[in-house]
Amino acid sequence: MLHRTRGIVLSYIKYRETSIIVRVFTEAFGMQSYIVNSVRSVKSKGKMALYQPLGLLDLVVYHKNGKDLQRISEARFSYGYSSIPFNPVKTGIGIFLTEMLSKTLREESENEGLYDFVHQAMVIFDHLETNISNFHLQFLMKCSGYLGFEPQSAEGFIEELGEHGVHFSTLEAERAIISDLMNKPLGDEITLSSQLRRDVLSHIIKFYQIHVSGLNEIKSLEVLKEVLS
Repeated sequence: MLHRTRGIVLSYIKYRETSIIVRVFTEAFGMQSYIVNSVRSVKSKGKMALYQPLGLLDLVVYHKNGKDLQRISEARFSYGYSSIPFNPVKTGIGIFLTEMLSKTLREESENEGLYDFVHQAMVIFDHLETNISNFHLQFLMKCSGYLGFEPQSAEGFIEELGEHGVHFSTLEAERAIISDLMNKPLGDEITLSSQLRRDVLSHIIKFYQIHVSGLNEIKSLEVLKEVLS
């Protein structure tokens, strides 16, 4: 049976000679894997562009409950990025967020609130001209609420990490930053040094690791460090 849904592309792997298997976080069905046939063929006319990570799509899909691989009938961009693929800093942050989402979004059930947040956050990020370097920190802190483990306050965040052996070298500064990340709108200015940004990111990742089983090494951290250095 055919269904319409929006989707956010997270990754794909090559399948056979001309096809791919793409992982998509969908509005209607949560995380799903789809076979897309002949998309890498000479006659596909650039259709692979639809399935690049973080692509925002309108989809018509075949869906059968309990099936590991579904199929896509139609796909088109619901929003075309104008800056993320062409700005090295945004691209690096996008690679990092894609990995975090891929390792965090595992449920197959729908989560419309989470979907709307991620979709709108990517549109906001694409439009940002300033205050780019801290976007991933804001995104992760706010996303934790939709994932079900948002801290009640900056103090709660710090206390929980402390219970897991995390040491804060600049406690008051970090408490203020975490509060700003939680409460200021996405894209608002938040001023912090490169070292404090790295410390805060390390602690946010640890916070996610406490709540998301199997979230271990983040391979894209080196890319992120490079673009933000």
